[in-house]
Amino acid sequence: MALFPLIELPQTTGTKGQRMPLFREVAWDFKENRPIWRGGEPVYITGGPAVLVWAWNALHNPRGLHDVFTRDYGLGIQELEGKPYSEEIRRSEAIRYVRQALEVNPYIVQVDAIAVDFSGSVLSLTCQIQTIYGEVEINGWTL
Repeated sequence: MALFPLIELPQTTGTKGQRMPLFREVAWDFKENRPIWRGGEPVYITGGPAVLVWAWNALHNPRGLHDVFTRDYGLGIQELEGKPYSEEIRRSEAIRYVRQALEVNPYIVQVDAIAVDFSGSVLSLTCQIQTIYGEVEINGWTL
């Protein structure tokens, strides 16, 4: 029974049918690469946009570098550095690493249409993320 019976709780069903709490994250300024603050307090967002912020942070943190995160958190793209792979293999591996970094989140159901482009050591990424809240899009992020 809800405290306010006229207000319905959002659907928060996970991939295995269990109820999951509404995903909440600090709002992020993607251009400045920093959290958004108002009145000395962080601004919080929920749902799909919050999952997108989580994706940003996961893709911008090297896997295994910081002890504060689990071993599954972050992007393992540094494994490609210094390897004599062809351009095709580098792209394929980059796509695999991106998918691997994002799909550890139980709020992310699927990662589709991943396109990567290397310009020197900079990786540009575009993809669609299917979350339990709907689709969010990564468009032209540089990693």
